[in-house]
Amino acid sequence: MRSTMQDHPLNLGDLVRYGTSTHGAAQVVTWTGGEPRRTTYAEVGRRAAQLAHALRSLGVTGDQRVATFQWNNQEHLEAYLAVPAMGAVLHTLNIRLPAEQLVYIANHAEDHVIIVDATLVPLLAPLLGQLRTVQHVIVAGGDPGDALDGAAVQVHRYDDLLSSQPTEFDWPVVDERDAAAMCYTSGTTGDPKGVVYSHRSIWLHSMQVAMTDGMGLTQADYVLAIVPMFHAMSWGLPYAALMIGSSTLMPDRFLQPEPLVDMTVAERPTAAAAVPTIWQGVLAELDARPRDISTLRQVIVGGSTCPPSLMRAFEERHNVPILHAWGMTETSPLGSVAHAPGGTTGDEAWRYRITQGRLPASVQARLIGSDGAQVPWDGTSVGELEVRGPWIAGGYYQVEAGDKFHDGWLRTGDVGTLTPDGFLTLTDRAKDVIKSGGEWISSVDIENEVMAHPAVAEAAVIAVPDPRWDERPLVSVVVAEGESVDATQLRSFLADRLPKWQLPEYWTFLDEVPKTSVGKFDKKVLRARHADGDLTVTEAR
Repeated sequence: MRSTMQDHPLNLGDLVRYGTSTHGAAQVVTWTGGEPRRTTYAEVGRRAAQLAHALRSLGVTGDQRVATFQWNNQEHLEAYLAVPAMGAVLHTLNIRLPAEQLVYIANHAEDHVIIVDATLVPLLAPLLGQLRTVQHVIVAGGDPGDALDGAAVQVHRYDDLLSSQPTEFDWPVVDERDAAAMCYTSGTTGDPKGVVYSHRSIWLHSMQVAMTDGMGLTQADYVLAIVPMFHAMSWGLPYAALMIGSSTLMPDRFLQPEPLVDMTVAERPTAAAAVPTIWQGVLAELDARPRDISTLRQVIVGGSTCPPSLMRAFEERHNVPILHAWGMTETSPLGSVAHAPGGTTGDEAWRYRITQGRLPASVQARLIGSDGAQVPWDGTSVGELEVRGPWIAGGYYQVEAGDKFHDGWLRTGDVGTLTPDGFLTLTDRAKDVIKSGGEWISSVDIENEVMAHPAVAEAAVIAVPDPRWDERPLVSVVVAEGESVDATQLRSFLADRLPKWQLPEYWTFLDEVPKTSVGKFDKKVLRARHADGDLTVTEAR
């Protein structure tokens, strides 16, 4: 027996039509460092239509890839709407990747057009001679100057290109399983790999972001979208906000702690999203120059584990609750969100909130032990997390990576536990776990405990060789400004927080922990520096 329901595809053309009309009055605000630029979804919809016509005139007639090399701003949002809704494929280029990776990615994706912010032209211009398929570069937000003179591509100014185009576009109905957008992984091991999102996966993912057990967006929200639009689709916030009618505040290039606090105070957003290192900087700025940011009803933190000390500091000192989430490029990226169960309060609620959260109905998960067998969801048994679902990648774009997939499940590379009621706690990345004397030590657990010390701004832990125990933890510490602490004091601080056999003997003090292009601790750099003898290591026993 078949259903009697209509079979209408989920595609982004319908989402653009709906969001820019029904929610046409919602605002899109781009921070400038001075007077913000303000517009509405309705106007963004008209400009997206003009962009679609302009791209048609440049030969984007099918599923050609249109790349963006931009900050979070109005023009980037217009590309988010126009490119997939017209049937082409949006490809967000990570502006913080090394040049050789950007060249590889643009060539591998076969980008036809690149839309670049004027302030980023100096980064893009030297690469153009190596980009084999790019025919057009569109410069948004200003004049490119002479940086693109002589480039073997056609160069256009964004506003000039749009100005003569119609403000309506007949968004086609496309197959919901067709490609809508693509992001590449950050390439921490090997070449970056392309993840291609479908119209269907983006639509379903947007619904989950907006749901109360997701990020819980409402029409009354004003979302500060700090997480880059060039990374994992800005965690799905642009499409979810358009779907639900939330206004958005785009920080553009002003991503330092001081302007982030300034725009929060001035614009009074109700929600925000970024990786933990961003919020550590914001907390330091607020401690140095206290201001009221309590309009934020929640701050969404993901990308890497958020130290519980950071969560408590925001809530206790600034009345801003942090909502912990987990995901990755391959999961669109929302995988789980740490809402405490109804009726829990106090310490019981905190025990849930510091996990990576509960898996939603659409994300199935299992834990695989070192012997290849599934381990139980008992809150203590540890295994590698594997997931599957309608917005989970089942492969990479034109790359064989069988080691990343297992019988139709995505191998996340994350190690952790699951409780019977579906709460995920990650103890480490599989490649970062410390194997000491036949036992595993979580680098994340040590990092969180070290960062709970008031004199510590950042801490990252890696495994280093040890003649007796095979591996032991090495703690890299950044001391907070104006504070003083040494290895012996920190080891003593940990004595009541960690089992004795896990207490680190090896310490190094840095001005800054190296970061990846998306703001995570870059442990491969730390491992390389240790192997090269570039770290000054202190022993404390």
